[in-house]
Amino acid sequence: MDHKSVAQRVLKDVGGAGNIVAAAHCATRLRLVLKNQDKVDQAAIDNDEDLKGSFLNAGQFQIIVGPGDVNEVHKHLIAAGAPEASKDELKEIASKHGNIVSRFIKTIADIFVPLIPVLVGGGMLMVLNSVLTSKDIFGPESFIAMHPEWADSADIINMLSAAPFAFLPVLVGFSATKVFGGNPYLGLTMGAAMVSPALMNGYNVAASLAGAEGSDPMKYWNLFGLQVQQGRGYQGTALPIMLVAFILANIEKFFHKVLKGTIDFIFTPTLTILITGLLTFLLVGSRGYCCCSFRGWR
Repeated sequence: MDHKSVAQRVLKDVGGAGNIVAAAHCATRLRLVLKNQDKVDQAAIDNDEDLKGSFLNAGQFQIIVGPGDVNEVHKHLIAAGAPEASKDELKEIASKHGNIVSRFIKTIADIFVPLIPVLVGGGMLMVLNSVLTSKDIFGPESFIAMHPEWADSADIINMLSAAPFAFLPVLVGFSATKVFGGNPYLGLTMGAAMVSPALMNGYNVAASLAGAEGSDPMKYWNLFGLQVQQGRGYQGTALPIMLVAFILANIEKFFHKVLKGTIDFIFTPTLTILITGLLTFLLVGSRGYCCCSFRGWR
């Protein structure tokens, strides 16, 4: 392969060096972030005898060159004026390009794709629990009713199946904070706070507010003159903790900028959790469901 000639053809077909925002490569592919995808002559690239095809993925226009050749072609691209970047830098640059819809979809995918195995596992255990506890599958009664010696096993299966969904804010808090550029363990901490057993269970909030017989009375914090419900309605939810994770990540970034050294190490996580926690219980959620609902000014 004439690497220099291939690089020149690639430059021409992608709209010139001026249309390239950043260029990197992996083991087999050139990875380019482009200013204007419409300037690309993809047919010419795909029909080039020295190249093996091209595709657009996650804001990166990727051209398959092949192992051993791609790094040489990349060198000639950089020498011809294409801006160089590492793969990690390219991902960050690509995430900031494209329209708002594509960036939003990518963000949601980055948050939830790592959680798919957990949700699939929990869902399949729910199916198994339903099979064991439903009537008219193995007979007129459920399998557990006919074989009570399996009841404890079914209880464990039910507990395990519910865990990923009941504590979904913990999982999403970790993943979303990582995507938003914050410390994921701080996000996990906020997710745990939102489903803390110290708060009234979200499934009992409505009954408590309605004054249903046998329900526990709602407790309130007095925060800045506001009466804030101590009820947690976040089990199985994702949107509230995603908003909290976004707030947390930006607060943490701010303190990393203004605090330095040991002060940063000690006070950034402390202030981040404190401020995010107050904002969470004061602002995030809706009346009568989430734990930030107000009873009014005192």
